Parts: sequence; C-alpha cells; structure tokens
Amino acid sequence: MEERNNLYPVFLKVKNLEVLIVGGGNVAEEKLTFLLKSSPDANVTIVSPVYRDNTIALAEKFGVQRIHKKYNKRFLKGKHIVIATTDIPKVNIQVYKDCRKKSILVNVADNPPYCDFYMGGIVTKGSVKVAISTNGKSPTTAKRLRQFFEEVIPENIDDLVKNLNEYRKTIKGDFEEKVETLNEFTKGLIGKKEVANDKD
Repeated sequence: MEERNNLYPVFLKVKNLEVLIVGGGNVAEEKLTFLLKSSPDANVTIVSPVYRDNTIALAEKFGVQRIHKKYNKRFLKGKHIVIATTDIPKVNIQVYKDCRKKSILVNVADNPPYCDFYMGGIVTKGSVKVAISTNGKSPTTAKRLRQFFEEVIPENIDDLVKNLNEYRKTIKGDFEEKVETLNEFTKGLIGKKEVANDKD
C-alpha cells in the first residue's frame, strides 16, 4: 500500500500565540529565521545559556525576548508552541516530554518521532501563502518545490485575490450560488475547461 501524508495543514496566527525556541545555535537561528520570514509579528521567546551573534541581531530586530539560562520546564508556562533545537539530545527529549505533559505542541528539530508538527516549505505572495510538506522526509524536496512555486505563481496574484474578494461581496444568492458563480468566474485561472469538486 502506498504511503500517504496524513498531516493536517493549518495556518497559525502566531501573533496571538506564545512560541518558545529552546537553544541558541545554528538550528535555533534557522528556525527563528524561518518563522519570522513567514510571520514577522510572531510572538517568540528564545532560551539558551549562549547565543550566536546573528541570532542576537535577529532577535533584537524582531523584538524576540531572549532568556540567558539553561532550559527549565518553568519556561513552558503560558507557551502554546515549542521548538527544541539544542545539540544535546537528552535536553531536546526532555523538552518533548515536558510539552506532552502540558499538551503543548512541540517540534524537536531533525527528530520526526519527537514532533507534533513539521515546519515545511512556504511560499508567500501577498495574501496568498502555499505550505509544502514532505511528511518530514525530505526538506530538500520541499525547498525545490518552494522555488518552483515562487517562480510559477504570478507577482500580481495579490491583486487578483483582492479583486475577487470585492467581487464576492457583490454576488447575490445563497452560499451554493456564490460558490458556483465564483467557480465559473475563476475557471480560467488554471488551464482546464472543467474544475471538478471546487469549493470556495
């Protein structure tokens, strides 16, 4: 039987959530960069006894709170999402166990069995955002797909989205009629004459 990706994609308003990154090294910087590139208004705290200079500069630029201490489970208080990035497996697994006890979503970098979620490839063009997942198996493939979508999604896609949103407000009828009208109106966006099972 062919393996499938059973992950459920969601788009989180991380401005409204408390995110904790444990660790201050290269991986922490990579995860922080990834998060802030997608969500510059993310509410992030990072805890580590030491930090790389680039991580400090990034944290200061985006208002990320830094705690200069070793990890302790008390730092999980009030947190919704935690990303463990230390180079000490024992610490990362302890973070995972502590988060599970408190029902906090956790990602242990580069360790899929200790992840409630993965941080996939992301393409953003204005209001349009595409997230790419390889089920935690190949970040390189996700990266290549991201580059592909960055090229093929037109730069003016945001204008189209805004115009369609305005047009949507003017359509009369019930939900099903609006969906049908928008389906007909947007068929030309893809190179097919028929768009089956399309939902607004």
